[in-house]
Amino acid sequence: MPTVHDWISDPLGVVEGLFAQSNTCPDWEKKVVEYFKEKLKPNDAHTWVPSLNDVPLHYLKPNSLVKFRCMVQDMFDPEFFMGVYETNDPTLDSKVKCGKYKDITEGGQVDFNSRNTVTSERQTFYCVPIPGESQWNSYAGTSQARVVPSTSYVPNRHKRSYEEDDEMDTQPQQMKGIKNDLQSHGNIEPKRQETEAPSHDSSPSHCTSSLDLNFPLPGEKGPACLVKVYEDWDGFKLNDMLEVFGILSVDPALSVIADEREASSLLHPTEGMETVEEQRVHSPPASLVPRLHMLYAQPLVHNNPLLPSRSFYLNFYYIFTLHFKAELLTYLTHVLLGDSLAAEYLILHLISNVYSRRDVLPLGKFTLNLSGCPHSSPYTEHLYKVIQQLVPSSYRLCMSLHNMNNQRMVPRKDYTANRLVSGTLQLANNTSLFLDETQLEQGQLDATGVRNITALGNLITWQKVDYDFNYHQMEFSCNINVLITSEGRSLLPSDCQVHLRPTLNPPNLEEYLSAVQVAQVPSQLNKYRIYLSVARALNYTISDEITKAVEEDFVEMRKDDPQSMSAEDLHRLLVVARLLSLSNGQNTLSRDGWMKAKQLEALRMSRTQQQKCVNGNEP
Repeated sequence: MPTVHDWISDPLGVVEGLFAQSNTCPDWEKKVVEYFKEKLKPNDAHTWVPSLNDVPLHYLKPNSLVKFRCMVQDMFDPEFFMGVYETNDPTLDSKVKCGKYKDITEGGQVDFNSRNTVTSERQTFYCVPIPGESQWNSYAGTSQARVVPSTSYVPNRHKRSYEEDDEMDTQPQQMKGIKNDLQSHGNIEPKRQETEAPSHDSSPSHCTSSLDLNFPLPGEKGPACLVKVYEDWDGFKLNDMLEVFGILSVDPALSVIADEREASSLLHPTEGMETVEEQRVHSPPASLVPRLHMLYAQPLVHNNPLLPSRSFYLNFYYIFTLHFKAELLTYLTHVLLGDSLAAEYLILHLISNVYSRRDVLPLGKFTLNLSGCPHSSPYTEHLYKVIQQLVPSSYRLCMSLHNMNNQRMVPRKDYTANRLVSGTLQLANNTSLFLDETQLEQGQLDATGVRNITALGNLITWQKVDYDFNYHQMEFSCNINVLITSEGRSLLPSDCQVHLRPTLNPPNLEEYLSAVQVAQVPSQLNKYRIYLSVARALNYTISDEITKAVEEDFVEMRKDDPQSMSAEDLHRLLVVARLLSLSNGQNTLSRDGWMKAKQLEALRMSRTQQQKCVNGNEP
């Protein structure tokens, strides 16, 4: 039987062992998946597995078990492979080999006329790191894992940097067994290169000799993977967040095969089914885009590594939530220059979530327009840094005229390369999108700018993005928190506008905001991160009694002045009441919670009316 670490360092050995029993156990393939699922069941078992997100590729042992926290950016066409094949090598005891979870056949020349050959089908997903993941998210995942098994695989080199020596010296003692095991395999080292996403522009992109890793956000760094899926691939969707456990394949022969196919296509362009551009995209160098043969994938509802098991964190939340909220409210009040009302609404925005859809209407979204932000100072930049420290994934989009007219926001299909070219709005669920409208200057929006503004408006209103497939558009639902900062009322739609009313006027705004952020120690920030993520995950209900009381209250409010409360106002009030209850640790609406929501909305609307009187030209 495999030892405790054999299934990590040599998962193909486990697969081969179960395949050898295929004559007596026809469902051996199912048993392979069950075996690894069972091994990953213990609470800390996943922490033993090296992560592609945290460890350089050249430190990972080829054909070992690794994990990858990612988003499905594209889905390629299914491909055929030899699930079982027979070789012509007479020196081998068994000529019948398993081809599953591999890219290259092994054991000599393949007998293509063998009756034992079984052709199977698998799907390929192009996966990228979750766009906009905060640095604290990566660090939290690494520190929580407490594992450096991947860095214990050191390729043969004449020289190592001091940083590498220090890293080796500080490895935990309990990992020495893995270290010796991994070092005993003399595998070829694939060179790792620093990969960074280019900036998106609206000009058509054609494949060139340099590989575009197709990250949705400009400036992103990290690995991209071709994930080979063998079972139930219809259960996955584009933009899904996954944690994939699979067998790493970085065989240099993959690059040789791809080069030969490309050369053949150039010499005989009519012979192959794939174009040169498609081959470059679908068969990139394994040293840049490794292959990951999926054994098991866990869909991620969230990507906050600080959250423990659901049953634990819900109990934990009920005990400590009010204390956490009070501290977070104080912190955000300082960040918002003493405006406690804006801080309250910002918390409601950060915990908002599309929990359901009624026809085309997304329920639960709460796009906040924070107006009154100064244009001349770097205030919005500091505000975004604060939010970036609180949420797992975020992106700040400066709405300058240049960005609006040049940035590619909507993904589009490239039929020449047969891939989906990513755009800024191809984001995973629960991402915080920070739209900085204070950067917008006077000028003319061109056709691209108008399309981008329309796409942002559709995202905010309907929580959907229409991907461009040239001859038609395909609608993809999303769940993205949008915060708009502006001087006056935003030109984009929003669910709620709060005009910033500072009560503090520090002589040096930048120094003040930096000091407020530095004052928050990491343990305190972790409390806020747990609080916000759990509040989003809580279920919420309204009893029949409260529903009836709300209906009666709505009729009463419209009695004297029917214009004072519209159906849209009631809907927003119900959303505020829901978020206010959840922020206070209550998963059902009470009469007291309803009254507090009404008071909060009355304060906000009163401030909005006063601001309209000051700026009479505002809508």
